[in-house]
Amino acid sequence: MATLWIERPRCEGLVNPLGTGSRDPLLSWVVRSSGTGERQASREVEVARDADFTDLLWASGPQPGQEPNLRYGGAPLPSRTRAWWRVRVQGAAGETSLWSEPATFETGLLDPGEWSASWITHPDWAGDTDADALPLLAGEFRSGGPVAAARLYVAGLGICVPSLNGAKVTAAVLEPPYSDFARTIDYSTYDVTALLQDGPNVLGLRLGTGIAHVTAPPDRYTKFAATIARPRALAQLEILGEDGSIQRFVSDGTWRTALGPTRRSHWYGGEDYDARLVVADWDRPRGNRSDWAAAAVVPWEVELAARAAPPIQVVETITPVAMTNPAPGICVVDLGVNIAGWPLLDLTADAGHEIRIVPGEVLDGDGRVAQQEIGTPVESVYTTTAGQQSWHPEFMYHGFRFLELHGLPAGSGPEVCSGLVLRAGNESTGRFSCSNEVLDATHRIIDRAVQGNMFSVLTDCPHREKLGWLEETHLLFGVVSNGYDVQAYYRDLVRRMAEAQLDSGMVPDISPEFVVFDGGFRDDPNWGGAIVLAPWQLYRTYGDVATLRTYYPAMQRYLAYLQGKADGDLLDHGLGDWYSLEEKPPRAAVATWGYGQVAAAMAGIADVLGESGDADDHRKLLLRIRAAFHERFFDGADGYGRGQAINALALDLDAVPDELRTAVTARLAETISAAGDHLMVGEVSLPAVLRALSSGGHDELIYRVAARTDWPSYGYQFVHGATALTEAWDGPTTGASQNHFMLGAIDDWFVRRLAGIDQAADSVGYRHAVIRPAVVGDLTEASASIGTPYGPLASAWTRDDSSLRLEVDVPVGSTALVQVPLPDPSWSVEAAPESTVTKDGFHQIGSGHWSFRAAPSRSAR
Repeated sequence: MATLWIERPRCEGLVNPLGTGSRDPLLSWVVRSSGTGERQASREVEVARDADFTDLLWASGPQPGQEPNLRYGGAPLPSRTRAWWRVRVQGAAGETSLWSEPATFETGLLDPGEWSASWITHPDWAGDTDADALPLLAGEFRSGGPVAAARLYVAGLGICVPSLNGAKVTAAVLEPPYSDFARTIDYSTYDVTALLQDGPNVLGLRLGTGIAHVTAPPDRYTKFAATIARPRALAQLEILGEDGSIQRFVSDGTWRTALGPTRRSHWYGGEDYDARLVVADWDRPRGNRSDWAAAAVVPWEVELAARAAPPIQVVETITPVAMTNPAPGICVVDLGVNIAGWPLLDLTADAGHEIRIVPGEVLDGDGRVAQQEIGTPVESVYTTTAGQQSWHPEFMYHGFRFLELHGLPAGSGPEVCSGLVLRAGNESTGRFSCSNEVLDATHRIIDRAVQGNMFSVLTDCPHREKLGWLEETHLLFGVVSNGYDVQAYYRDLVRRMAEAQLDSGMVPDISPEFVVFDGGFRDDPNWGGAIVLAPWQLYRTYGDVATLRTYYPAMQRYLAYLQGKADGDLLDHGLGDWYSLEEKPPRAAVATWGYGQVAAAMAGIADVLGESGDADDHRKLLLRIRAAFHERFFDGADGYGRGQAINALALDLDAVPDELRTAVTARLAETISAAGDHLMVGEVSLPAVLRALSSGGHDELIYRVAARTDWPSYGYQFVHGATALTEAWDGPTTGASQNHFMLGAIDDWFVRRLAGIDQAADSVGYRHAVIRPAVVGDLTEASASIGTPYGPLASAWTRDDSSLRLEVDVPVGSTALVQVPLPDPSWSVEAAPESTVTKDGFHQIGSGHWSFRAAPSRSAR
């Protein structure tokens, strides 16, 4: 009998979360097995107040079900509940796993009345004008007696960096994440037990403006200027004694404050820091704060929400690959890769050196940093103190590959500067590789661009805008989720969308809506439709029903808004096929395609939620949209027009009558072949083009497109030096952003078709996988793995002249239909033991590792 065991315990999609906002959290896990064909038949969860599970909060008892999760079902959890939980499962053959290793979670402050802290800042920042530097806030308190636990709850307007007795309390950076700020701010919970001292303690807060307060200085680039609020912070420290006593210390008017060494921080333009002005021990008990001012209490009426997604972290350090001196006193450092993050200085110097750090993605003809693609001027200025020192910006971040350094001490080499890569801490769960270097390089630059824009929202670029444009969240959902576990992250993105929704039902193109744009830049169904399409994709990928249920009313309001703007079931507003190279398809075609996507998803969502009447209405609407699209845009011999995009949109919307589908698909393929195997479409239609070609049997054509290196192509970007996907097909040869993942849809095709990893149309969470690789072109191998709720799902194939081997790994609880690719009709498959061949030639398998081999049949040898 096989052995079962439990891995990867998660609470609300997070690892041992501290300060969760749920009173009935969802607990999930992955089941592993030593055998094949295993599945979970039942699961049993215990939640306790102690690690020994002697004081139970809830015991589920055996619960039938194959889903590797269970929602806590005990009495609603109060605030500050520290819980341990474990799970064991029983397999279909009756085998039972051991209890998993205990995991933990802790609820945050779930009731507004439990906050007794006040919002505070420096008096010079309390009014309507800015101070000359950013605030330091320090609160002194005493702690005594044995401590069981200490929790710090912190929220900030702008950026807030907490410390206790001189030590940072978290590796999270750029906190808090984007939110509406005027209505909702996320707070974070930190375990500071180990940082407490018996006796005097000091809690410190360093504040920055972040995106909550963006000015328009004449000497720095500014995307937009707007003030939601100037910097302020809220902090509540609770110390639980071993005797059960609670000591609470909160931010209030007794705190002391001074202006610190950060002289200026601008979310877009850079950060200035004078190390000579560092106040020694300012956040330690021994520090002298006698001449500091009293903190100003600045009320801010806002809903505080527990952080629900992984925070931004430093995930990698990049060392320079080269340093040049294009002009006297100027060094240019090349990190070799385009990143989003911080430049890090680490040097020894005398006091008073002013080092200007000018970031950029490309160089000009003189070898100097050019900033036309990131906004200009952008720079950070660091003034040295005496001795060894390290510094990086703390309240903003840059997008860059190159750093132009002015004023370095003589003799400085490339070791004085490196790059710290920042991104949201979503776990990396996917991989892809193949035998074609152009495709491999394309995957790498797309992944680098995803990382460069995976911050507290999915941004469009990490420099010029840093805004959460919504089309990428759903058009490229597969690209993001194939590589990273984004279940908790996407739930948070959907929450931001709902917060941004207007009373009319419209969802702005950016969320949060820090700046109000005009026309299609504010209202486009392929952007606003993310409030429907992202939750639907989240459900299909992770089985997340709760997000559908929570935001269904917001989705209904958005669909009603679109219906109110429609004219005869057609929409005609928005941006059209953004960044298209061909003559753009009619804007009405692009908008109506987006309208149809929303209607189709709403029908599926209504089915899941048991809203059968709504589902019927949505399906009827979808049929009317398809019919209206066909009637308006069908053009006889040219299909739906001469362009690539419009034919793909028609096919993807399923607006093409069955008898015309083959001809329209052929028309689409012909237009691409006629363009020299180049895609000329924009970001909206690009995923539809790839889906329409692949479903129509044209994967060979897609491969030829993907393997090209002449303009316009992915390979063109790579061979011209792109290290992250660029905003335009022109790559580094144009002035567009060099770190922008909107054209990255091909990466999903790599995983779903080249490696062949997909799921059945009626499957949720990859419960029923489909492995159907496309053996195309001169490829000799391809492999990929993705994370699913059941565990890793992987496919890898290799071929030569005499055989093709396919290796498949299916997680416990999943099944798979495998279609072994045959390079030639004369080849046949050696069936894997224990697999069942279906009537349409698929091999049906359960969990485990499976090997298949295809070779020329004996009669053909």
